[in-house]
Amino acid sequence: MTREELEHIIRASAEITDQYEFIIIGSQSILGPVPRPDAVFTVSMEADIYPKDAPELAEKIDGAIGEGSQFHETHGYYAQGVGPETAVLPADWQSRVHRVQNANTNDRVGYCLDVVDLFLSKAAAGREKDREFCMALLEHGHVMLAQVLELLPTMPVDVNEQRRLRAAIQRWAKALRKPGRGAAGG
Repeated sequence: MTREELEHIIRASAEITDQYEFIIIGSQSILGPVPRPDAVFTVSMEADIYPKDAPELAEKIDGAIGEGSQFHETHGYYAQGVGPETAVLPADWQSRVHRVQNANTNDRVGYCLDVVDLFLSKAAAGREKDREFCMALLEHGHVMLAQVLELLPTMPVDVNEQRRLRAAIQRWAKALRKPGRGAAGG
């Protein structure tokens, strides 16, 4: 997905829900802070989105421009209507969002997660694709280990989960420092 495609999703979501502001979570929220990221970050064809002030309307987005919809078939990308509970995020994440608003969004607003918040959200989700995404964020210099570990204690998870996350993140960073593991390495 490109930044322009995300802007289209914001515009279409606004038309569907008659809402003005949206929250974008998940991997494609990188398109807020990093409008032109490397290809590894734009593989997903879906944007997870919900109306900021009426998250219950996310179902309308999913139904109209979600997976398998005419919109999806026409454009090759789609929106997944989600809710605020979908992502586990650090405290004060709202103060770090990146605003996407322009003529392509019909002046509607999409708030994308900051890269560090996105990283921690993906780390907490813990799927293989999330681990790979987090490692790519580290490898490409979009986040630094120190900033991630500094924000980790603000995650709304118990102490044991925080310890598990800290250990996993440190393992990922260590794996990236191994010889033969360059920016193009696997």
